[in-house]
Amino acid sequence: MDNRKRLFVASFVTLIVAGIGFAIRGAILSDWATQFGFTKTDLGTITGGGLVGFGLVILAASAIADRVGYGRLLMVAFGLHIASVFVTISATPLFGDGSGGNSSAYWALYLGTFMFAIANGIVEAVINPLTATLYPKERTHYLNVLHAGWPGGLILGGLLAYAFASSNAAVSHVRWEMLIGLYLIPTLIYGVMLFRAKFPVSDAAAAGISMARMMKELAAPLMLFLLVMHAMVGYVELGTDSWIVNIMQNVIQGQAFLLFIYTSALMFVLRFFAGPIVHRINPLGLLFVSAGLATGGLYMLGSSATGFAIIVAATVYGAGKTFFWPTMLGVVSEQFPRGGALTLGAVGAIGMLSAGLLGGPGIGYKQDYFASEYLQQQHPALYEEFSAPGERGFLFFPEITGLDGAKVGGVIEADPSALSPVDTEYRGALVRASTYGGQMALKWTALVPLMMVFGYLLLILYFRSRGGYKPVSINEG
Repeated sequence: MDNRKRLFVASFVTLIVAGIGFAIRGAILSDWATQFGFTKTDLGTITGGGLVGFGLVILAASAIADRVGYGRLLMVAFGLHIASVFVTISATPLFGDGSGGNSSAYWALYLGTFMFAIANGIVEAVINPLTATLYPKERTHYLNVLHAGWPGGLILGGLLAYAFASSNAAVSHVRWEMLIGLYLIPTLIYGVMLFRAKFPVSDAAAAGISMARMMKELAAPLMLFLLVMHAMVGYVELGTDSWIVNIMQNVIQGQAFLLFIYTSALMFVLRFFAGPIVHRINPLGLLFVSAGLATGGLYMLGSSATGFAIIVAATVYGAGKTFFWPTMLGVVSEQFPRGGALTLGAVGAIGMLSAGLLGGPGIGYKQDYFASEYLQQQHPALYEEFSAPGERGFLFFPEITGLDGAKVGGVIEADPSALSPVDTEYRGALVRASTYGGQMALKWTALVPLMMVFGYLLLILYFRSRGGYKPVSINEG
């Protein structure tokens, strides 16, 4: 294997590591809750704490990538990926020795998750400009192929979780420590591949582009518009993905995780075909079509109730979200080559920050809003009994009193055969309210890719007025 292919494959495997870890960690939350006695808030803090940090790390690492070197940063990520496994699984012995109990386990899991997020942030900051440097004439295509590693990891992690995680495992229940340890295998693979590999100097570093010049590129009006567009990408893709299993589980009982694996598989396959599509309609045309498909797919998911309709809706949505992230990276790389790793890192950072600060909380708020509205109108007495103790707001939207997750979950997740007739009636009403809230949230989320349709149309018209879309040479200007 030649050096260029070796570096590209190693970069691909780093995203497999990230995807496996993301999928498995999401699947073992119930194991952590049972073993350590954590509340939903505890679990949310552990899993969500790294997302914003992930975005900030991408930006920080991108600022120094061209100066420190790609190889050194990837070896730091390798060390953190390895260490995060051992820090995470230390929660069990720390909890069991009686010295710290719940608090020690909490901090072991939090730090392990945060280290994993930092490693992924460094990886994202490096492999995007590295791929652009390795394949300067086919950047958009190879960035899409590179980012097929992420859904590839989600598929592997999802299948492992479906087979072995939780008491409802399809094959047999395996201890969560063993599942977490599995991402050591691809981690060691990419570490071995990077050993003694020769890393190229980025185009920006080779051209002697200063940090001041990179900052100027970052502040260009077109670049700022692209950042706004990618913030919406983060909201739609990562924000929705973080909720889709939870939302669809009441619609397709027991099969929501398989739906997640299906859309990940669709994304994995389609990203290998970005090149031929881009040659026909250029990157902006691909993004425009993708935004339209994502709009329709999300609205259909929010309206579908039968298995076939849900599969069709998931297919449309999955095809729509497939090309967003890597194609946006390709556009920024082609239009702002003098921005080096900084402009590419800014794109990744704004996407992650939007997902963590806006997408996840925003979609959660919409679910609370519509589920509470439904229950207030249809079963007001039931709403009073199951409403949360306090109000919650989001940005400038009004504060609302949502439903108490612990109370609702206690009824919905209970064995139906053990429920009294009254509890069975309650369960039906609560399921309908949760389903209504989730699907209405998806319908309203469809407005975000709809705005993206108009944004990409503006970009198409802008470039047409300048003679058409074409990559910018690093020596121009």
